[in-house]
Amino acid sequence: MVKRLKLGTRGLGAEPAMPDVPALAIWIAGHRGTRADIITYQLDRSLSPQLSAGIMSPCAGGRFYRNRIMACMQGIEDGKATAEISLDPHEIIQDAAGIVAQKKGAWCALPAPHVLGITDVFYDDEEEWNDALAGFYRSLMRSMRDTGIIGHVLICNTLEEPEITSLVRQNVFFFLQEPDRDDLAALMEHQRQVAVGRDSLDTLLDLTGEYDLRKIILVDPDSASINRALSCFDSDQIIAGGYCTGSCEEYWKNLVLSAMYTV
Repeated sequence: MVKRLKLGTRGLGAEPAMPDVPALAIWIAGHRGTRADIITYQLDRSLSPQLSAGIMSPCAGGRFYRNRIMACMQGIEDGKATAEISLDPHEIIQDAAGIVAQKKGAWCALPAPHVLGITDVFYDDEEEWNDALAGFYRSLMRSMRDTGIIGHVLICNTLEEPEITSLVRQNVFFFLQEPDRDDLAALMEHQRQVAVGRDSLDTLLDLTGEYDLRKIILVDPDSASINRALSCFDSDQIIAGGYCTGSCEEYWKNLVLSAMYTV
């Protein structure tokens, strides 16, 4: 007898398309009485389609949140650290409260520290600079968690060892979209779950004998990749994950559909 079953689903963030002026004006008009700017809009548009589609573990935010982080970072001038860096958490906390108002238990995606592209001209010591940046991120994420965000996805361009060793936690997850074998090995050394696309799945499965991997987040799965993953993992260890760019309403609906499989 054939059964239709469904994997869990999880968002890893999104990069919503920028609105035209009329669309943004309509959205802002609907948020009178609250602080609302373009980043607030993008947070809303990164999360709302996931909620409508029924993503089980939704995640607001994305790389676009760099602008908010930079605005809340004290000690920065023209992209350079010119003094001791610290966090002004006011707007970060407001953003977190807005996310939680839409969905309790949501995650939030942030660009990883190296994605900010800040040049250090103050600390003049690589280890001290890395520690300062990691401390800033810990403060930022703690402020959001204290407001109700359950955890954070840190979106990477590359894997930076000081960042991973300083920041990875049960509620902090590093996500690299196109990892090679060495990247996957580094992620699996530090994390008990890893996000991987269809093209990298076989490489990940080849590495599972060397690392204690408890779950895989299969990004944009199809039936073949799900069946391949099921050959090595139980169904409750596999999650269908998504990271949307552009217009996301149909993307998240299709992800939910792609999480269905037969046994």
